[in-house]
Amino acid sequence: MGNPFVHVELSTDDVDVAKKFYKAVFDWKMSDMTGQDYTMINVGKGVGGGLTKKMMPEQPTAWLPYVTVDDVKKALVKATKAGGKIVADYTPIGEMGAIGVFVDPTGAALGVWEMGKPAPKAAKKKAAPKKKAAPKKKGKSTR
Repeated sequence: MGNPFVHVELSTDDVDVAKKFYKAVFDWKMSDMTGQDYTMINVGKGVGGGLTKKMMPEQPTAWLPYVTVDDVKKALVKATKAGGKIVADYTPIGEMGAIGVFVDPTGAALGVWEMGKPAPKAAKKKAAPKKKAAPKKKGKSTR
């Protein structure tokens, strides 16, 4: 089966109030990402998420689910052809991946997430084979 939900994100005007509220209501572990205005939510079992400040003033304060896709650009084209409207075009998220957001014909917003491609691992250098000791010459004993 394809395309599971992988992340749920709250966009709000007041991240600190939201963090305090959800810590009080649920047993969620929250961690601020270094160098970013983003808080990751670890829910234990199940799909985790994040908290962020609204990206646009007209954006509603709301939870937005994300579905995993192989290619955000292709998923947004498919959504448009099916009657959806793109509200956040393809956006790379560092080396982690990329996102996009569309609104379906009924007005519901949905995010799509493309996992970053892992960097190719450096080939391990094979250790040089150990040189075998030269065989001892068989010969006459000097005793």
